[in-house]
Amino acid sequence: MTTDRNNVETGSATDSGDRVLVRSATHDDIAEITAIYAHSVATSAASFELVAPTVDEMTARFNKVLAARCAYLVAASHVGSIVGFAYTRPFHERPAFGWTVEDSIYLAPDAQGRGIGRRLLARLVAEAETAGFRQMIAVIAAGASPGSVALHRAMGFADAGLLTRVGFKLGRWHDIAYMQRPLGDAAADDAPIPPPGLQSGVKPGGGR
Repeated sequence: MTTDRNNVETGSATDSGDRVLVRSATHDDIAEITAIYAHSVATSAASFELVAPTVDEMTARFNKVLAARCAYLVAASHVGSIVGFAYTRPFHERPAFGWTVEDSIYLAPDAQGRGIGRRLLARLVAEAETAGFRQMIAVIAAGASPGSVALHRAMGFADAGLLTRVGFKLGRWHDIAYMQRPLGDAAADDAPIPPPGLQSGVKPGGGR
């Protein structure tokens, strides 16, 4: 089971996020990415990790995402600071799952409710389709991240299952919701091209 959970809130705000640039992440962004993720680990069940990873560990995870031909994005403010990040990664390590990815989205507290999460998710979907992936899965701490559930629903994800009371954090049990969105030619029955990660000789990794 993955440890990263989607942490996105929706809502209205005077700043729509139009001045935020969504772009591919680089190694120079990892320190700010780590700080955003550390806040989520410490204050919410958006991630089921209990101890925030170091910059070195986040760098290793970043490299693994890129090696699997998945997308890693950041949202940068008009002054250049990172206010959110998002990525996909292989949903499962078994090769037959190679056309399916899982998404994760994290925002800084003051970036929530501005439409930034929606822009990040839309870009993830577009890049996954371009890469040849067929399905995207969201794994969400349901009660702790209602905004994330709503966002994914609005972006075409359907409920795919609920695991109850599977994680204990911050003094309470949490449910996990699975949501699923088809990508590209997902309904085709013909054999697809090799999944993007395997095209480069990289074995998908998911740990499930």
